[in-house]
Amino acid sequence: MKLLTKNTIWFLLIMLPLLAAGGIYLYQEFDKELKKEMDEELVNDKIQWEIYFESIPDNSPIFGITTPEFSIRAANGPANAQPVLQTIMQYQEVEHKKVPYRQLEQVISIRDKFYLLTIRKSLIEKDDLIKNIALVMALAFIGLLLFTILVNRLISRSIWQPFYQSLDKMEKLQLEQMHDLSFPDTTVTEFNRLNEVLLNATSRIYHDFVIMKELTEDAAHEMQTPLAIAQNRLELLLQDEALQPAQLQSIAQTHEALQRLSHLNHSLLFMAKIGNKQFVPAGKISIRAVLEKHLRLFEELIRDKELLVSTDISNDLLLLLHPLLADTLISNLLGNAIKYNYPKGQITIQLNEQLFSICNTSEYPPIPATQLFQRFKKNASNLANSNGLGLAIVKKIADTNNLKIYYLHKDHEHHFILRQHRPHH
Repeated sequence: MKLLTKNTIWFLLIMLPLLAAGGIYLYQEFDKELKKEMDEELVNDKIQWEIYFESIPDNSPIFGITTPEFSIRAANGPANAQPVLQTIMQYQEVEHKKVPYRQLEQVISIRDKFYLLTIRKSLIEKDDLIKNIALVMALAFIGLLLFTILVNRLISRSIWQPFYQSLDKMEKLQLEQMHDLSFPDTTVTEFNRLNEVLLNATSRIYHDFVIMKELTEDAAHEMQTPLAIAQNRLELLLQDEALQPAQLQSIAQTHEALQRLSHLNHSLLFMAKIGNKQFVPAGKISIRAVLEKHLRLFEELIRDKELLVSTDISNDLLLLLHPLLADTLISNLLGNAIKYNYPKGQITIQLNEQLFSICNTSEYPPIPATQLFQRFKKNASNLANSNGLGLAIVKKIADTNNLKIYYLHKDHEHHFILRQHRPHH
């Protein structure tokens, strides 16, 4: 969830209950004030009627009037000091239903005679007025809320713009470009501090990268040369006819160990270079072309083990990869499918614009998830010529080139699936 969206949701969660509570409070206050005003009108009308009653004779017909809104009739004493004010429901002919009335009742004394005076005023017009006011207030609140949300988003987007610019720069940043990184000054202290921290961090990372790069390059040169010299010397010794069979065997074992060490050194340096992103792709590579090339290169090994290779190539998969990494990726996966297969086994290859999949039969058990793609973890411990780095190199290439590699074991078959990673937004 984006920061602006989350901020808006929290704003709504806080403001909506407040606006609802404010609307209810205002509605109740309006209702209370309108009833208060009506009660004052009723009391004023009562006073006017009492003045009028004092001025007319006792036998006046008005003392027997009874209407929905006014009635006066003889009553037993004593007179009430204060009128009784209440809301009642009474049928109204115009509305053809019961409607609310505000009613005043009081026993009054006129020339020592007692009368029950009842005055009513309809509340239906007042209720309609309150409803109209409430509707106007609700619309005003909604409009104000929407306007506030819009203004808040616009202001927040403007304020957070430097942050998103810095984030965009960091997302597109390449390791080799870290020494050229710069951020524009902002008017927000926290963003300036964040940019300063990012610059310091990237500067340290770039410095470590340069040191590591120089180390790998020096190591590649300095270590491979003495290893090659030692191997050549041992090869010359193996040609010496004066040596005993036991000595020749020891020299051969030493030569083999040096070969493995040389290959291990080359693989580790290669992984370090991949991790340091020293293989920059120049364009998209055809995986179909790379696959066909390595099928030809491995043709003799496939024929020696009498393997049946089935291919389903419906379309080409184009990946943004350095050519050397593309060769290494396909050769390692295909080489493993051959190496860990049994004689007369099967290899099934699927290739389309979405994925590259390679499946091979095998007598070896499934690779545990804890060991999958880990360095120096071998699927078969009896393969002495394996250094356990093949799948680790495949994983390193995938991770540094926006690819995803999956593994599953089904029906005594090992499946490796390579896809282009598409991040979710």
